[in-house]
Amino acid sequence: MLARAREFLTRKATDAPRLEAELLVAHSLGLDRLQLFLQLDRPITAVELAKARELLLRRGKHEPVAYITGRREFYGRSFAVGRGVLVPRPETELIVDLARSLHAQSPRASVLDIGAGSGCLAITLALELSAPRVVAVDISPAALTVARSNAAALAAQVEFLLGDGPEALGAAEPFELLVSNPPYIDPSEAASLAPDVRDWEPSEALFTPAGDPDHWLVRLNRAAAERLSADGVALIELGHQQAPRALELALAAGLRARTHRDYGGVERVLELRRA
Repeated sequence: MLARAREFLTRKATDAPRLEAELLVAHSLGLDRLQLFLQLDRPITAVELAKARELLLRRGKHEPVAYITGRREFYGRSFAVGRGVLVPRPETELIVDLARSLHAQSPRASVLDIGAGSGCLAITLALELSAPRVVAVDISPAALTVARSNAAALAAQVEFLLGDGPEALGAAEPFELLVSNPPYIDPSEAASLAPDVRDWEPSEALFTPAGDPDHWLVRLNRAAAERLSADGVALIELGHQQAPRALELALAAGLRARTHRDYGGVERVLELRRA
């Protein structure tokens, strides 16, 4: 069955047919990948075969594997995901690495996450930094339902707020760390995206207003100026080739800024501080 699954996904030109076949077959059998390889000679029932076929057909239509299994790992923890929630990416883990480094130099007691999604950033930072105050904002009620469920499952103390960006906070005390993985794709670029992303993941988490790819950078610059404590830091994920514009916008907003490269060499995270 595993060999046929790999062949099927190869024909469908999915991203990683071998790995995806293993993940989906294992999931259909109620196993993890290691258990799957330890039970390769195990007989398969008709019910299990039908379930595996159903999952493979869904992947053949380019539904993300994370939506099919309902899980995605982020920073060593398993998070529930589903339609209406952006799938956590490995690149976003760089924000956690940087936040941990900052925390080691000067502990960060209050954290604000703009665009919570699945809650992966806010929850991970609450646990990794042991921050007593973590607030996460998202405009999507569906995303917040998932995020609250993840926080409960991982025993993380996070306050989730429904609203459109930092304006949802009203008059709040300043934060020592602000993080965000905002939308940064112009809708005109939608055709260039993989169908797994374009056709399945929530558009509000992917796309900026038409013709304004830096919309969220401008708003987050304002949030950094208004919401950060005197020695506070903002860490914002950037799109490919967005870094030069991000630095110019930060300078125009009167902020100190620099960028950090991810493991692929892309300038992935913008660091902001008040002047």
